[in-house]
Amino acid sequence: MTQPAPTLANAPSLAQRAHNVRRHALRMGEVQGQGYIAQALDIADVLAVAYFHAMRYRPEDPAWEDRDRFLLSNGHYAIALYAALIEAGIIPEAELETYGSDGSRLPMSGMAAYTPGMEMSGGSLGLGLSIAVGMGLGLKRKRSSARVYTLFSDGELDEGSVWEAIQSAAHYKLDNLIAIVDVNNQQADGPSTQVMAFEPLVDKLNAFGWFSQRVDGNDLDAVVAAFDVAKSHPEPKPRIIIADTLMGKGVPFLEQREKNHFIRVEAHEWQLALAALDARRPS
Repeated sequence: MTQPAPTLANAPSLAQRAHNVRRHALRMGEVQGQGYIAQALDIADVLAVAYFHAMRYRPEDPAWEDRDRFLLSNGHYAIALYAALIEAGIIPEAELETYGSDGSRLPMSGMAAYTPGMEMSGGSLGLGLSIAVGMGLGLKRKRSSARVYTLFSDGELDEGSVWEAIQSAAHYKLDNLIAIVDVNNQQADGPSTQVMAFEPLVDKLNAFGWFSQRVDGNDLDAVVAAFDVAKSHPEPKPRIIIADTLMGKGVPFLEQREKNHFIRVEAHEWQLALAALDARRPS
């Protein structure tokens, strides 16, 4: 059955979902002693809203034809999406102990061939939005009411293919496409805004023919409202949510650490991180 849709009135339930997504991600990171944990923590609120408020899907049937599709363009965020898929009941929680291991359905970079609920293989960045445009067009031609959601990183704004997809989506008036860009201002080569300036992002996307919103991606109420507005916007144009996030969100000592693309977590710190996260468990 389709997951129930929490509302602002029962946002504490949604907060618990986001907490659980963060916890699942930390437990997977501990299995391998590494992972893109800072990103998983920063995007957990967005994933919680997507999977437990906005999207239509059936946990017992991940290939249900009328499902909404969620494309993870930034494949290195796979640990975060696995955590959401576990929380959604699409992947058994016990499988998190296999993360990154030989034969696991949870490889360290997202692979659609291995993982239920994973709609695309990620790794080479800058491709998710182009694939989403193709899926959106296909669903339109099939007269499907399903939506395509795609998450990509601010570092992917360096890629020319992303801007070609932005232009194409507007040309084809893909109002069934909702993109989310995680603006945490970090990528492999340094702060994203210094590697390749992309601001003013809202103005640029509006000029390309998109309906754009910018929110605090770690404010659940703001994220819920942004998804709701994106879904109900009346103009025939693609929609995007620009989510400003804090890497390491929910674990104070990781929030304060000097960030890099692959944050260093020592062996003894995983349990400290879980304890710090649980100290902030929503009531």
